Amino acid sequence: MTLQIRHATHPEQLPGFDTAALRRHYLVDDLFVPNTITAVLTHHDRIVLAGALPTSGPLTLDTYPELRSEFFLERREAGIVNVGGPGTVTADGTKYELTTGACLYVGRGVRDVVFEGHEAAFYVFSAPAHTDFPTTQINPGEGNRLELGDQQTANRRTIDQYIHADGVRSCQVVLGVTTLHAGSTWNTMPAHTHDRRTECYLYFGLPESERIVHLLGEPDETRHLLVADRQAIISPSWSIHAGCGTSSYSFVWAMAGENQAFGDMDGVDVQDLR
Repeated sequence: MTLQIRHATHPEQLPGFDTAALRRHYLVDDLFVPNTITAVLTHHDRIVLAGALPTSGPLTLDTYPELRSEFFLERREAGIVNVGGPGTVTADGTKYELTTGACLYVGRGVRDVVFEGHEAAFYVFSAPAHTDFPTTQINPGEGNRLELGDQQTANRRTIDQYIHADGVRSCQVVLGVTTLHAGSTWNTMPAHTHDRRTECYLYFGLPESERIVHLLGEPDETRHLLVADRQAIISPSWSIHAGCGTSSYSFVWAMAGENQAFGDMDGVDVQDLR
């Protein structure tokens, strides 16, 4: 197991990035590799993104030398979402069955995390934690569900808030799943930034031949990336995060930073985007 390191970037760097540099800094396109756990640490809020694909047998979430910890969750917490077929996550001997889109919050101090399920694909979003909260499972539809958008603007979507201040408690992770309805393709438009948090998207449920045009950058200096199924985007606090797909899709949105207020965002009018 290796941990890829992504250093933090400044918005003034963005105009000088070509497509390859944008992908190198902000796109994670290799999280899901059969029979292994792949992980990326971004220095934006010290977030770790990981993918576990236990195709042929169980996979154990070990620590990494770069974390200087005895075990992965010694000083961290994690939100885990199954973006594949049925599978299980065992946390310190307790086994949880996760269907597609189900979430498991695993608190600081849990030593052993094991992934199983030959059709499952587990996405892990982890951030530093300074207190303990209990491991909790949330199935699709059991969190706070919001119905937003309109078919007329191609952004009708269902938002399931799982880990948040009024739901499953955590130290700083805020996480949920958004699903675009059939015929809708836009997410997070009008766009916004989170000056006090880093947010990451993991797109899933997208047909193999389709793509999402993901927008990033400061509102007056935007760029785009073409994103495929089960690929993730790292969005610094100064960057918008929005996208439009060639098909409907779902995505895991997850944040960590200064606070856990879902509504703490700085909106940007569409006509102000450049």
